[in-house]
Amino acid sequence: MLARMEERARVRLLGESTGGPWIFGRSVAPVDWKPRDGDLVDVEDERGQHVGTGFWNSRSDVRVRLLSRGKKSDVRQEREFLLRKLAAADRLRRKTLRLPDTTSAWRLCHAEGDDLPGLIVDKLADALVVEHHALAFWQRRALVEEVLLELHPGAKVVHRVPKGAADAEGFDPEESPRDVGEVEIEENGLKFLVAPGAGHKTGWFCDQRDNRLKVAQLCKGADVLDVCCNMGGFALQAAYSGAWRVRGVDLDEVVLERARDAARRNNLANVEYIHADGFDALRGVAREKDRPGVVVVDPHKLIRSRARDEEGLKKYSDWNSLAIAAVRPGGIVATFSCSGALDLPSWLGNVVRSARRAEREVRLLEILGAGPDHPQRPDFARSRYLKGAILAVD
Repeated sequence: MLARMEERARVRLLGESTGGPWIFGRSVAPVDWKPRDGDLVDVEDERGQHVGTGFWNSRSDVRVRLLSRGKKSDVRQEREFLLRKLAAADRLRRKTLRLPDTTSAWRLCHAEGDDLPGLIVDKLADALVVEHHALAFWQRRALVEEVLLELHPGAKVVHRVPKGAADAEGFDPEESPRDVGEVEIEENGLKFLVAPGAGHKTGWFCDQRDNRLKVAQLCKGADVLDVCCNMGGFALQAAYSGAWRVRGVDLDEVVLERARDAARRNNLANVEYIHADGFDALRGVAREKDRPGVVVVDPHKLIRSRARDEEGLKKYSDWNSLAIAAVRPGGIVATFSCSGALDLPSWLGNVVRSARRAEREVRLLEILGAGPDHPQRPDFARSRYLKGAILAVD
C-alpha cells in the first residue's frame, strides 16, 4: 500500500514540463528531502502547481517517470491504480482490437503507451513475460505479478530486466528469469515454439506481427530473402502466403533451429535457413544471376542513445545499401529499425541516401510501425521506436 499522499516527497521542475512521461535530471531542481529510489513523488512546476505523480530514481538520467497527470489522489493506492491501468490495457487488446481472433501472442502492456512507463508485458500463449525498464516496477514485481494473475488466472509469469535497462536504472536484478519451458503460440495461421523470457527481448517480436502479414502479401510467387530473420517470422509468413522460394539468414544458431522447427511444424518445405553474416549474404546474393524479388532486412537495435547516432546511422546505411543492391529490378525491399532514439525523418533520410549509394531508384510504397497493441503517445516520440518502409526498387 502506498504511503499517505501528504507524506510524498515533492519535486520541482526548473522549467516548463515537456508534456512527455519522462522527466530528466537536468530539469529537476535540487530537493531538500531526497526520496528513496523507487518512491512515488509529486511533481510541481516552477509556480508550485501540481504537474503529476511518478516514480523517482536518482541513479537514472530519467529522474521521474510520470504515472499520472491528474489529481494527487489518482495514485493513492498502488494496487488499485495498477489494476485499473493493466485491466484497461488488457481490455483494449482483447475486446477492442480482438487480438485473440488472430494470435495467441501480443503485447499486453506497452509501458509509456499504456501510462505505465518502464513496464512491458507480453502475453505468449499461457505465459506472461514482464520486462522491467524501471527500478520502481522491479521493486514491485510481486505486486505486478499479483495483479496480472488476477486478470489472467493460472498464467506462468516471467520477470526479466534487459541489461541496458539495468545499467540505465543503476541496479543489478541479481536473479535470472524464471524458466517456464516452451510454449506454442499461433499467429495468422502459423505455429511457433517459443521460450518465454529467453533469447531476444521477451522471446517473440510481437511488434512485427502485422508487418509480417503485410510483407507476405507481396511475396506470392516470389523468391524471398529474409536477413536477420531471427525465428523466421517474415520468412515463414512469406512461404505460407505462396512464395516459391524463401531463404532466411541469421548468425544466431539457436534462433535458426527454432525457425527450422517452425517450418517443420507448419509443413513449409520451401524454406531454407542459412547460418551466415547478413552483410556477407547480401553481397553474395547481389552477385547472383537471379536475384531475389523481395528482400527483408530487420537488424537489431543499432542506436541505443543519441550519443551513438553517427555510428548507428552508418550501420543502417550499410544494411540498406546492401539490401537495395541485392534485390532484382522491379523488386521489393522491406527494411526496419527498432532504435527508439532515432526519429522517423532521420531514418527515412538515411534510407534514401542508401539507395543513392547503391545507385538504385526507389519509391516509397508504405511506412510501417509496430502493431496497435504497441500504442504510442503523441507527446513521446520514442514510443514510435519501430519504423519500417516498403520500397519498390528499379
